[in-house]
Amino acid sequence: MELEHVFNGRYRVDTRLGTGGMAIVYCGTDLLLRRRVAIKVLRDQFSADDDFIKRFSYEAQAAARLSHPNVVNVYDFGHEGDAYFIVMELVEGETLAAMLHGEQRLPESVAIDYATQIAAGLAFAHRQGLLHRDVKPANILVTGDDVVKLGDFGIARAVAENAIGVTQPGMVMGSVAYVSPEQAQGRELDARSDLYSLGVVLYQMVTGRIPFNGETPVAVALKHVSEPAPQLDPARDGVSPALASIIATLLQKNPEDRFASATELGRALREAREQPALSVGARTGADAPTSRFGAVNAPSPPPRASAAPDRPHNGVATYDEPMPPAFDRRWIPFMALILIVAGLAGYLGARALGPRKDIAVASFIDESSMLAQQSIVAAGLKPDVRTEASETVPVDRVIRQDPAPGAMTSHGAPVTLFVSSGAPLVAIPDVKGFTSTDAQHMLTNAKFKTKIVQRFDATAAKDTVLDASPAVGTNAGEGSTITLTVSQGRQPIRVPQLVGVSVDAARAALTKLGLKLNVDQQTASDLIPNGTIISQAQSGGSMVDPGSTVGITVSTGAVLVSVPDVGGKPPADAVTALQTAGFTPRIQYIVDATNAGGNVSSQDPAANATAPRRSTVTISVAVPGTVPDVTNMSLDDAKRAIISSGYTVGNVAVTQDGSDGKVARTEPEANASLRPGEAVTIYYHGAAVH
Repeated sequence: MELEHVFNGRYRVDTRLGTGGMAIVYCGTDLLLRRRVAIKVLRDQFSADDDFIKRFSYEAQAAARLSHPNVVNVYDFGHEGDAYFIVMELVEGETLAAMLHGEQRLPESVAIDYATQIAAGLAFAHRQGLLHRDVKPANILVTGDDVVKLGDFGIARAVAENAIGVTQPGMVMGSVAYVSPEQAQGRELDARSDLYSLGVVLYQMVTGRIPFNGETPVAVALKHVSEPAPQLDPARDGVSPALASIIATLLQKNPEDRFASATELGRALREAREQPALSVGARTGADAPTSRFGAVNAPSPPPRASAAPDRPHNGVATYDEPMPPAFDRRWIPFMALILIVAGLAGYLGARALGPRKDIAVASFIDESSMLAQQSIVAAGLKPDVRTEASETVPVDRVIRQDPAPGAMTSHGAPVTLFVSSGAPLVAIPDVKGFTSTDAQHMLTNAKFKTKIVQRFDATAAKDTVLDASPAVGTNAGEGSTITLTVSQGRQPIRVPQLVGVSVDAARAALTKLGLKLNVDQQTASDLIPNGTIISQAQSGGSMVDPGSTVGITVSTGAVLVSVPDVGGKPPADAVTALQTAGFTPRIQYIVDATNAGGNVSSQDPAANATAPRRSTVTISVAVPGTVPDVTNMSLDDAKRAIISSGYTVGNVAVTQDGSDGKVARTEPEANASLRPGEAVTIYYHGAAVH
């Protein structure tokens, strides 16, 4: 995010504060209310992910419901283009993680006070139906006045039924060093899960270490689930029995064995502060793990000064000290004269030694150079500006000054300002030709940050650094970002759709694209012609490297089947036999009065020859070429006779001629010449035929 950027015309980004797993946090200014704020901006790679947007939006909605002294306040939520942001209270202080860095431990009284405040914030959130689910030192802020604020309810989930389900089933959220056993196992969580995490934080505050460690996150999670928490020994660890008992109760594997609520925990912490020698088990009568601790005699405080030291206390031995000799009043005039002479000498000496130093030097540290110089001139002093590199102080801000703030100086005296010129300049190493990983390591060792931009390149191997910006060999400030252009290798090629294309046409198309063709398999197909592509190994539209080989499966055509012998069979029987064998029969009629038996006289292909399945077999049937005489036949017999002669039955007309239930005549009439396949009309004496 560019500095000085203004979100929605109101929130200006000033400086970067830190980064998290989902977002980057900036210090900013609310231009409408003129107050400093913290602005949390969702990382670019997540802004296109609907699930992350939902989680980020829910963080704002959940946290905005919380208004408590021990919870970081949320002021606003919105988005500008693809950038989603939350505006929060800016807490002046540091995280508890920074305070505990390097196995630092806190005094027990401070740890109890911090834990009490955290419990108060959690109790309020739990009453609103919210779980934090990520209580850890990095999410706990401590102000300069020792006010503890619990932040980042970003992965909280509402306990209510209408909560947004942003967590997939079985997903373990939170930092593994602080998760509860039930959270590590993906089980249902309640308020006591947050209390377990607080127990881990409290353990770390008083010992400087976490209770469970391991080489991998999975190993740590398994210890949370299966191993009992290490017991704190008051004599060895310097922890009171009361606090050791509270921590042991918080770190119980079964939620039922922990404190029932954050409010109950707060009461126990306050009692531990008042009665450090009494364990939880001794107070409640429960069989708590720390009930074995006996009473410990707290060291007696030093005796308080007597309100009336000149009066002896009853029952206390006293003694009289010798009185000093009485003062002789005759010395008073002589001493007064000495004081007057000394004062006059001091005044004259000061006048002789130099000008009076009656101007107090203000503090100009962290001010801009221009404002500091204006203030120095206004105070009657002379500014002397010198630049100095600094990794921590922004450019043009005062690092230190001479004289120091509060020192007295004379009118017109110089005040030297040491102004930051930014981080020290470092030469950017030549990382061209290195892999991106090696280049990042080299730049990190040179105290730079890195950003990767990828580009296709036909000459450089994949993951090779092509260029750097700023250019290698130039100087840049420590901590600045170096953009590395990294090769993605040759630009991939989109594979065309080849199914249904002939092998020759496919080979020509791939050759034109710089790809190769390989026939991986050949298979018979009743539907796809021989030499046609049935399928391809790399699907159409997929991307492959130049020069890659595309595998295909090619049809060899239909399976060859033996043609059955249907010669001499009636046409209907021949058709059935051919269909059963997998062929498509076609009948052709041949006029042959000398051999007009109505049966198959020949076939093509011939009997017992092989032909592709589903191909056509033509059968020839000899017919006389004249309409048969079907007079006085039943209607069904007449139809069969007409069909066997190679004709089709046209209309069946009702007539009163002839015998009842018999065919009276045909049209064309019997023995008339007619081409095979033509229709013959039957006149029938009987009821109407439909």
